[in-house]
Amino acid sequence: MTEARARYITARDRPQLAPRRRVNNMRPAKRAPHRLLSAAEAGFPGCETVPMNARQFEDCDRHVEYWDARNGVAWMVREVSIEHELPLSRLAVLVHRIGEERGAAMLCCGTTSLHDRDAKGDVRVMEADQAIYLDGKSAQALRSPILVREGQVPDVVLEVDHTTDARRRKLGVYEEWGVPEVWVEVPDAPARSRPKSRRSGLTIHVLDEETSCYREAQASEALPGWTAAEIHSALNEGVISKRTRAAIARVGKAMRTNEGTAPCSSSLLETNASNSPQTAIAARTAAMVRAILAGRGIGVAPEFLADPSAIAAHDAKQVVEAALACDSAEHFLALMAAGVLGALTPSATGEQHVFGLVERRRQVVGAAAVRVQFLHEAAMRGQYVVLGRRVV
Repeated sequence: MTEARARYITARDRPQLAPRRRVNNMRPAKRAPHRLLSAAEAGFPGCETVPMNARQFEDCDRHVEYWDARNGVAWMVREVSIEHELPLSRLAVLVHRIGEERGAAMLCCGTTSLHDRDAKGDVRVMEADQAIYLDGKSAQALRSPILVREGQVPDVVLEVDHTTDARRRKLGVYEEWGVPEVWVEVPDAPARSRPKSRRSGLTIHVLDEETSCYREAQASEALPGWTAAEIHSALNEGVISKRTRAAIARVGKAMRTNEGTAPCSSSLLETNASNSPQTAIAARTAAMVRAILAGRGIGVAPEFLADPSAIAAHDAKQVVEAALACDSAEHFLALMAAGVLGALTPSATGEQHVFGLVERRRQVVGAAAVRVQFLHEAAMRGQYVVLGRRVV
């Protein structure tokens, strides 16, 4: 275009000219947002994927199956049901009785958060449904968080797969952390979200010392001679059967023989037949109190309530409620010594009392309270009862 022609360009002619490129105003292309893996993709079926930073994790009161601090994501169990919690509470009672037969206390920590911090400082946290330490006296010195790289891994971990599947991811993490033994329990109680191909039963995974990999075993090595079938039956029966009592006695005797210990004087399985019914009820109540405190993470000495006559004069319902309300074993004894147990008002019936007790504790500790719902009636009748209904 000549200089003369350019002088006579009008506004009508301007749109016909090619627009100039505005390089300085170009915007960078948007990055695709990071997609969080679904629970199924991450290996945590039965959970939901939730973005979560460290502050949110500390404030979270729900059951977090696994938390990855580096990626800021957690997988949380969708529903915590009574069918999932009952086997955990039953195991705490059974392990306590085995400890009495063994002559050395073991510790069931209940739901336990296991922390792992790698060389880069990245943190992973995984919650075990139930953690067992064979050396109960030393385990009482443990403080949260449980650090797996400092040799604080449990001797046995129980995972209850009511709506989840620990085999997909958690079992591999336990293997990486060197947990010696993992029990995976699928309860007899049905679950809608559980695949029909997943049959009820218990599988024992023992860590092989040579390969550092898990292998399935028919019986436990930590609790020698206790078979998978016997454990599954014990975790699902409403009343402790004679078969389970015999198995507990056998396992406790095997551990006692291997370690050279003597059975505790309060052993329930070797109670003299001449004991009065009141003494037998007091002994069962004392066992329930120890199991409740252990399930709440409160340490108790082996000699705690070794003489059940100390609580024989108190109502069993009020004693169990005091065990749920106290802050420590010393606080429990102080409540008894002060005689304030009578101030705790029971409901008209045992069933209503259990229901009200569970509701009050659920407001304080959430889903963890269902683990002790059955303990009151177990102390009175040797039965597991949930909200006034017998669990079969």
